[in-house]
Amino acid sequence: MRTWKWMFTAALLVSVSAAGQQPAESQPLSAAANGPLPTDAQPLSVGSVPQIAGRPTTDGSAQTAAAPAAQPQAPQAQASSSQGQQATAPAPTPSALPQPTTMDQVVDRFIEREHGLMKALANRTPVVETYLQNLSADPQLGPVPSDDHYFLGRMDMGETVDRKDYLKEQEKGMQTRLMGGFNKLFKVQYQPMGFSWMVYADRTDFDRSHYEFHYIRREFLGDVRCLVFDVTPKKGSGKGRFLGRVWVEDQEYNIVRLNGTYAPAPRNSYFFHMDSWRLNLIPGYWVPAYIYSEEGDFSAGVKNKLAFKAQTRIWGYDLKKGDKDDELTQIRVDSVKDETPTQQDASPLQAERQWQQQAEDNVIERLTRAGLLAPEGDVDHILQTVVNNLEVTNNIDLPRPVRTRVLLTAPLETFSVGNTIVISRGLIDVLPDEASLAAVLSHELAHIVLGHNLGSKYAFNDRMLFSDDSTYANLGFKHIPEEETAADKKAVDLLNNSPYAQKLDNVGLFLKALQNRAPQLNALLTTHLGNPLAEGATVNRLATLATKGPALDNNKLDQVAALPLGGRVKINPWDDKAEMVKTAPVAITSARDKMPFEVTPFFPRLARFGTGTAPAAPTTAANTGN
Repeated sequence: MRTWKWMFTAALLVSVSAAGQQPAESQPLSAAANGPLPTDAQPLSVGSVPQIAGRPTTDGSAQTAAAPAAQPQAPQAQASSSQGQQATAPAPTPSALPQPTTMDQVVDRFIEREHGLMKALANRTPVVETYLQNLSADPQLGPVPSDDHYFLGRMDMGETVDRKDYLKEQEKGMQTRLMGGFNKLFKVQYQPMGFSWMVYADRTDFDRSHYEFHYIRREFLGDVRCLVFDVTPKKGSGKGRFLGRVWVEDQEYNIVRLNGTYAPAPRNSYFFHMDSWRLNLIPGYWVPAYIYSEEGDFSAGVKNKLAFKAQTRIWGYDLKKGDKDDELTQIRVDSVKDETPTQQDASPLQAERQWQQQAEDNVIERLTRAGLLAPEGDVDHILQTVVNNLEVTNNIDLPRPVRTRVLLTAPLETFSVGNTIVISRGLIDVLPDEASLAAVLSHELAHIVLGHNLGSKYAFNDRMLFSDDSTYANLGFKHIPEEETAADKKAVDLLNNSPYAQKLDNVGLFLKALQNRAPQLNALLTTHLGNPLAEGATVNRLATLATKGPALDNNKLDQVAALPLGGRVKINPWDDKAEMVKTAPVAITSARDKMPFEVTPFFPRLARFGTGTAPAAPTTAANTGN
């Protein structure tokens, strides 16, 4: 009997002792659901764990010092080590994991999910594009572009997060791969790697050993409820650590937005401020899609060392993944007998047209494979409708139908290969109305009608055997000046006979606005495949239409000559599909709201995968909805 009493007393003491050892700062998650934690709450962190200081190398990546073998690793470090051994293995399914009950557990979960995202994307090489505008102050319009820069490449999402550039000339003058830019001889040179670095908060050391996490509040981003945390690097954790805020969705605890910078910066260099957004494009993961960067203060008395706005877009995550069309098991060949009464051999003219179509198909296929051309979709149907309006009203009857496709890049350009008209996303973005779109398309349609066929040499398939990053060096569709002049004249005739004949004043306003900004937008107006809209800062495309319409007047708020970038088209970063932006019109209250051809922040309406609501495109501050 005495033994039983002793065992009962011992068990009671053990249970009381275990209850008393629960951490005081682990507030239950249910408490947070009723309201935010106090802002002065203690940081949610583990106890003493070995700190491994990261040092940025000359290429901008973080170099981690090896921990002594005798020291135990923190749980996060052990998980990261095992994840590194299986770089392509997916993380545990979020729904299969127990739901967190405290904020401490939420932090552990989103750290784990961040490393899981790195593993899931480790074998991906998406396209990354950065367009940057340096800013100067204008008394009427506020900060306006003074000049611009453009970067395009493929990013390796593996351990190095490195990139290969499509534009080889942009490598000139690049010294070291710092995150953002560097200052040499009092001149800031922009490093493209820096603008794509904030795909992750910290590529190598995102854990409790290097960071402190403070819960702030709950907040909705679109349809998604999020938990907001401030993230600060611990003392002595190394240079180039993330400093800012993260938004964590409250179902699977993935980071969906990062806002901040890196600190401290190396000497004579800058770490830019960035706002990074992710979209739920595949089950269980939120994929980096948009990054907005901005520096500069135009308050009275402030002297800016640098002032700019930049948009970085990432797409083409699924470029290397095949579909059913690539599987031999899906191929079915039926015996078909040609019953046509014509001879089997093509006539010389038929052979010429088939040869041109073969070249056309080769180019379209190669550009799509390189991640530069959107798959055929809804935007193409809209463009096709405008082309059909021009063809029908002008009684154009071509032996093959005219096709339209969307180039995924920002520079304003068009070109035609065979009977396919290609127009860039950036150009569609800034066009204010359908008449302006018709004017742009009419120029390329005129080339086709006049027989200005380019690209027949690409019917040889060996000409398609090149790496994606050398696409611009191997493809080109620029016409001679005489053909450009003839196409402009024919395009005006097509427009005068079309349903858009009464709206050509709007086209004139667009061309005037483009001419007004052309000297500051050299990178945006530099074409890489087709003929430019401007030469030497002078707009020469459809020059006769530039004299039509009223004078350009920024004080007239109802006169919207051009839109900001991002006002028309959104791209699915996973499969590259293009869709038109659908947003309500926004009232313009001052001339500064117009922002023609300018870069603006991203604010996508977030939605979960499979909810029936596709992730929305980022809205722009001056989307007129026309």
